[in-house]
Amino acid sequence: MKRGDVLLVSLIVVIALAFLIPRWLFADLSEKNHNNTPLVANIKVDGKLVRSVELTEEEQIIEIETEDGLNILKVHDYGIEMIEADCPDQLCLTFGFVKRDGGAIVCLPHKMIVEIEGDLGEGDDIDAIVK
Repeated sequence: MKRGDVLLVSLIVVIALAFLIPRWLFADLSEKNHNNTPLVANIKVDGKLVRSVELTEEEQIIEIETEDGLNILKVHDYGIEMIEADCPDQLCLTFGFVKRDGGAIVCLPHKMIVEIEGDLGEGDDIDAIVK
């Protein structure tokens, strides 16, 4: 490599890092500034809403028992996770901790879905009418 090639590659790396480092350092801060509304976990079994739970920092244990089986959810740190289920495949436990709007946990054998949404009533208004 020539000296000019090394300088060009170095310049590209420096420019790329200038854009990426602030994103890595301030990603959580930016997310907190844009997520001031409390989130709600809507728990549905067989398509019917069974329970809505506000995602808070305090720890809560929620047991959902249906004809198909038992699921235990844990709410903490403004998110929710499935901690126990008696379904045969145990795939619902692999979803992990969910805390973002639009996130979901699904347990197909128990016909259960947990969807994370903005606060109840938010987003139900009409944005615009076009004629």
